[in-house]
Amino acid sequence: MIVLAGKIAIGYNDTGSGLPVVFLHGFPHHRGLWAPQLRGLAVPCRTIALDLRGFGESAAQPPFSMDQYADDVAAALGVLRVRQAVVVGLSMGGYAVFALWRRHPALLRALVLADTRAGADSDEARAKRREMIALARAEGSGAIADRMITGMVGKTSREKHPDLVDAMHRMMAAAPVGGVVGALEAMRDRPDSTPTLATITVPTLVVVGDEDVLTPVSESRTLHAGIAGSRLEIIAGAGHVSNMERPAAFNHVLSEFLTTLTAQ
Repeated sequence: MIVLAGKIAIGYNDTGSGLPVVFLHGFPHHRGLWAPQLRGLAVPCRTIALDLRGFGESAAQPPFSMDQYADDVAAALGVLRVRQAVVVGLSMGGYAVFALWRRHPALLRALVLADTRAGADSDEARAKRREMIALARAEGSGAIADRMITGMVGKTSREKHPDLVDAMHRMMAAAPVGGVVGALEAMRDRPDSTPTLATITVPTLVVVGDEDVLTPVSESRTLHAGIAGSRLEIIAGAGHVSNMERPAAFNHVLSEFLTTLTAQ
């Protein structure tokens, strides 16, 4: 489905009823990343998965920034008549969640930060982003998928679930080049969200795969330490896309967290 959020078309899925839970994917994914969660949560919820600007069915139209992603999400939720939601962000989606908290805090009932980090890119990381931008422009998204797939999926999943590796590669390779380049620029230029951690006053769950090499467990421990009252869950045998690699485990910890919210 498509919703017109401001001047941009945003692709989304919207199923169920109850507590609204909004899912923001990572890079270079689309909302299909969240299929195991849309059908697998044990708590009655209204689950909404959005394509960030430039991915899936959302228009690849500039400008691209974390603030713009956040404003797109806020605009889409306004059209969908969601006044407040639990927002789940994985990796780049987590960066967008930080921007959403800074710009639209009243929208957020609670946060789930999965396989992400607070810090800005280092000089070395920014140089790698520039290399990836050049690669995407020269060779397309397939080359980006080839470059990223080993780090995207954990060692256990690569050994035991080659079908998952193939599916993830196809998802990344299908990303529009304009969206890939825009997202790389947005991640390269994003602000340091470390000071934001101390301002977060809503319930927060931090989730990470213990085999995540892109945003390792140490980054999630930093989030947990910086957000008062937050909860940290480490999922064994999962890499960067922990929600797809260990969907039952991810859904269990997410459902437990949502249960505490609905009981309040």
